[in-house]
Amino acid sequence: MATLFRDAPEDEIEETTDAAALPLGEGEEPAQTDASTAVNAAANDGDDDAADKHEVETSRALALTDVIAPRSSAGETLIRMAYRMGVPGHALAAPFRRAAPVRVLATVEAPAIGNRAAGTALRAGHFLIDGVKLPISQVDFAGGARPAPRVERTLHSFSWLADLAASAPREDCVSVAERITTAWLDGNSDKAKGTAWEVENAGLRLLAWLVHAPIVLGTKGGDLRPKLLAAIQETAQWLDRKAVRAGAGLGQIAGLAGVTAAGLLLPEGKPRRLYGEAALIKALGELVGEDGGVLARCPEAQMDAIAVLTNLLACYEAAEVDAPEALIVMRELLVPPLLVLRHGDGGLGSWQGQGSIAADRVASLLAATGIRTRPLKEVEHWGFHRLRGGKTVVQFDAGPPPRARHGRMGCASTLAFEMSDGAARIIVNCGGAALSGGQVPARIGQGLRATAAHSTLVLDNANSTAVLLHGKLGKGAETVEVERKDIKSRGGEAARVEASHDGYGVRFGLTHKRVLSLRGDGSELAGEDILLPVSRKGKRGKIAFGIRFHLGRGVEAHMSEDGRGASLLTPDGKLWQFRLRGDAAGAADVALKCEDSLWVDGEGRPHPTEQLVIEGLTSRGGGQFSWLLKKMG
Repeated sequence: MATLFRDAPEDEIEETTDAAALPLGEGEEPAQTDASTAVNAAANDGDDDAADKHEVETSRALALTDVIAPRSSAGETLIRMAYRMGVPGHALAAPFRRAAPVRVLATVEAPAIGNRAAGTALRAGHFLIDGVKLPISQVDFAGGARPAPRVERTLHSFSWLADLAASAPREDCVSVAERITTAWLDGNSDKAKGTAWEVENAGLRLLAWLVHAPIVLGTKGGDLRPKLLAAIQETAQWLDRKAVRAGAGLGQIAGLAGVTAAGLLLPEGKPRRLYGEAALIKALGELVGEDGGVLARCPEAQMDAIAVLTNLLACYEAAEVDAPEALIVMRELLVPPLLVLRHGDGGLGSWQGQGSIAADRVASLLAATGIRTRPLKEVEHWGFHRLRGGKTVVQFDAGPPPRARHGRMGCASTLAFEMSDGAARIIVNCGGAALSGGQVPARIGQGLRATAAHSTLVLDNANSTAVLLHGKLGKGAETVEVERKDIKSRGGEAARVEASHDGYGVRFGLTHKRVLSLRGDGSELAGEDILLPVSRKGKRGKIAFGIRFHLGRGVEAHMSEDGRGASLLTPDGKLWQFRLRGDAAGAADVALKCEDSLWVDGEGRPHPTEQLVIEGLTSRGGGQFSWLLKKMG
């Protein structure tokens, strides 16, 4: 069955950044959970009989309240309305009484989703953020000097608390948490000022304070406890007003999750909880697509959403309150799309600016959810296709880039792919744009978002989608046509995905079409890149093209004597052969070259690598280029 994606263009001025060549030169798991399956079935109702191509919006959100409407009595509805209108929570929960003193009512069993190495570094006296050590004594918590965005997020969201908790028993963490929290409170007393008071950071911070209260509240009788309890109350009240007005995205989710957690764990919090969870369910529907993929199409954004819900559900359990079914189902819905981007080594592919998130981070998050499921099969909206044969895994970006309002660090990666054989990554994308400012120089970050930083075709060194500042994307690939099917090949069955995008249509009058076919045993990946004229009357002349295959870390490339192939030796001793197949129709002076590249790992470290590049000139009337990756022995 064929599917057509369409993403409406943004109404904004765009500035195209040309993507010049980079200068750096599992066994079967249990079936999907019932609740997740039910929501998928409801969301896709009526599609089973579709035989022709049809159009869907990638930005089409999941109407979660239409699938599982939150249940509430008439009284609860009135309480929610009154709280939204500004009636104090204590006046609704306990009328005619004084407001109860602030305290945390229950101890949360914190999900183990922190980074143990980063927590150990904190106990040694420094932050470890994207591989960079930052002494605690040198941190300016007041934000006078702006650090890298990832450093700011770690400091102000208190995500380091999860790392600290994962590194040692509670009693060994308290003194470190007291020191950092005291310094932060002293430097950030002015609310609504600076990065610390962005809704996302404030929401994540409040949630972290409540989930890790036994660590962060400090010793009894100390000065920190009353100051932090006051900060918790003030932050919750601030988020009551601000979170619902934040734009759609993870920021709003984090803010409303913090509000809901405060409603669960602070005295007289029922009105706040009812208000927060209703708004949160609606906001989740605006964050997530119909098949469970976040609309940012970013693996770390997917993980962040899962982590927020996991922490919040732990708060419900601690408070002995039944969580709304919609929140439970949403978390179950978020996991299968994430597994689509999991390679044979257990880590994630490098997509939408993220480095290759390591296997232990993914495994700890999945273990914290307790969800066991298979990768998403129907990727109509998520857009990432997963082909698997034997131990070979192929990830294929067959959807348009995220729209500007959803993107976090948007990349022009349409029709790029990654490939792994077991634990060895053979073809990758550079990744790491979101990690720039740490070990990745900021000047390189923009280039890592370009089409040339991905394993796909590039025309005239131009991006398939305009790369704008601040992580946003402009016009370009708006329509992606996809068809997936199983076929019979000479070696048996094969999975085939055929996709095309219109990102070069306006500028060059050409459509890029890519066909990937993976044999059932995983021994061969056949590829074909085709350029088709947008109109019957094609343009005259020729245009430069390059088809890039960025090689995984440690993969050694040895060019063949005829210049039409290369042997690829993986670090674990596997041998693959890359070959150009047949003559390149409509092209001239086609050559296969090996050039320098880089790859950014999940800790933000850039590694020098290589890339194979098929380059030459092709007719503006179209062209066709076939290639093959074959496992030897």
